[in-house]
Amino acid sequence: MSDAIFTLDAEVRTDLGKGASRRLRHTGKVPAIIYGAGKEPVALTLEHNKVIQAQEFEAFYSHVLTINIDGKPVEALVKDMQRHPFKPKVTHIDFQRIVAGEKLHTNVPVHFINEDACKGIKLEGGHAEHHVNDIEVTCLPKDLPEFIEVDLAEVALGQTLHLSDITLPSGVESVELSKGEDHDLAVVTVKAAKGGAAESDDEADAEGTED
Repeated sequence: MSDAIFTLDAEVRTDLGKGASRRLRHTGKVPAIIYGAGKEPVALTLEHNKVIQAQEFEAFYSHVLTINIDGKPVEALVKDMQRHPFKPKVTHIDFQRIVAGEKLHTNVPVHFINEDACKGIKLEGGHAEHHVNDIEVTCLPKDLPEFIEVDLAEVALGQTLHLSDITLPSGVESVELSKGEDHDLAVVTVKAAKGGAAESDDEADAEGTED
């Protein structure tokens, strides 16, 4: 994937307010703000076309981006993105500045792999029920993964994988697990398919006892 996807050019904007933001959008611009790292928030303007291209990649939301603000590079994460309710338009972006030696908190998407080879699905007729789409983590910017893999190959029917069962990349910690065992959230469960063989047998037994 090209590093250009993770680099955006921005300009500082001084014309603030809803009316100003509306005018910017009409000229193909996206209003944004960048904050954090102990510095004052700065209002920005970005090219809408470049943002639309970049946001199509999942990694855009969990990757450390380079925002060139009036030519000066600043590392940041996307913290929030607002969209038009029905048009393919981004209406506002919040960025958080990143400091190289300081840990950050963010959500990283989960990729469920080997679902088609899963023991509980392929051999036992179950299906995977995903409980989360991302995991909140803390790590240094250099250790931030684009995604976290959850391997379903050996998961049996009726089994649930929790956060404690997931192998996180080196240097990455689960925010929820750091709060204690009570926060060991379920990630995925392989459940019996509705109307499966087990349910059919139960229904047949019930019908047989009605006579």
